[in-house]
Amino acid sequence: MGAKLVLVTGASSGIGAATATRFGREGAHVVLLARDAERLERTAQAVQQAGGAASSFAVDLQNTPETLRIAARVSNELGTPDILVNNAGAGRWLPLVETSPEEATSMIGVPYLAAFTLTRTFAPAMIERGSGSIAFVTSPASYLAWPNAGAYIAARRALAGFAEGLQTELKPKGISVSIMVFGVVETPYFDNNPGSLENIPKFGQRFIPVLSADEAADAIFEGIAKKKRFVVKPEIYRALFVMNALFPKTVASQLRRAAKKARAAGA
Repeated sequence: MGAKLVLVTGASSGIGAATATRFGREGAHVVLLARDAERLERTAQAVQQAGGAASSFAVDLQNTPETLRIAARVSNELGTPDILVNNAGAGRWLPLVETSPEEATSMIGVPYLAAFTLTRTFAPAMIERGSGSIAFVTSPASYLAWPNAGAYIAARRALAGFAEGLQTELKPKGISVSIMVFGVVETPYFDNNPGSLENIPKFGQRFIPVLSADEAADAIFEGIAKKKRFVVKPEIYRALFVMNALFPKTVASQLRRAAKKARAAGA
């Protein structure tokens, strides 16, 4: 992919760190955004060891003015990214009665509003340049609904809806927009969002395998390189999305059963 300027949010660990390192292997200059400065530095070192360059900016993406300030610094000091990976995500899978209004607001803040703010900031220069790639990392919750995760699902659907709108809007302007949908990935996400894992429908690992962060990063890299509109891993989710469109009641019933099994296992 060459010496590109790539901005990755949520780059301090998990999918974000793995994605930054993957682009580093191609010689990219990777701009790293996340809250934890110490972890960002570790990611920066990994990118450099992989053969790339790295610039780290500690930022709370929930804070829009702070996000805008950092985005302005990136533009002024490094230029407009060739690739923007909106990966940062937050929020717990919780039943309605266990989700506070503050937590629901936070889930809209990241991923959706953070992705909107950064995309809105860099898009004008991408449009003027006539090129660029924007990726949005989300979960199957963008396209499937199950009990005990209403606020999380709403936030993810907002992100996917925004991305789908941009695919239509920005393609004529030379900008590719990719939606990356990943099932359960082995990352610190669940440590940082306690109570979530117990509310994810359990289908069995043989049916839907757990991904590694590196597998997700490879999928993001390849999807952007090939300008894919929609990347889904594991692939079985594509079949579930189609089934949900054709037989929504049946899929809803199966998801309720799987979610109930998950709650029972976590009790």
